[in-house]
Amino acid sequence: MKKVLFYILGGIFLLFLLYYAFAYFAVYSEGTRTGELIKFSKKGVVYKTWEGEISQGISGAQIFQFSVLNKDKDVIKALQENEGNYVKLYYIERYASFVFWGDTKYFVTEIEEAKSPHFRDR
Repeated sequence: MKKVLFYILGGIFLLFLLYYAFAYFAVYSEGTRTGELIKFSKKGVVYKTWEGEISQGISGAQIFQFSVLNKDKDVIKALQENEGNYVKLYYIERYASFVFWGDTKYFVTEIEEAKSPHFRDR
């Protein structure tokens, strides 16, 4: 009986490890988005994650929500400095996310300042 329980628990643990490895290493897509950075904050009760939004239109009808992993300190600092500015975000989209990674499946890996097509002075 102990042997069967050991195999069942071992199998469940192995399936969890495979799912975690798949979610961490498998990238569904990668690309760029450009827009005005309208929100960037650290939020959460148990797990604090970095979440942000960029507006991709004048009316704010197209909002792109993204997350940043805690290990990407340079990206976090650059986003904090560029809030309210027009930015180009490089991101990866994962198949799944965990609660301790962020609210979205889109994770920003790099940021560049960009020129706004709407306002020439920014």
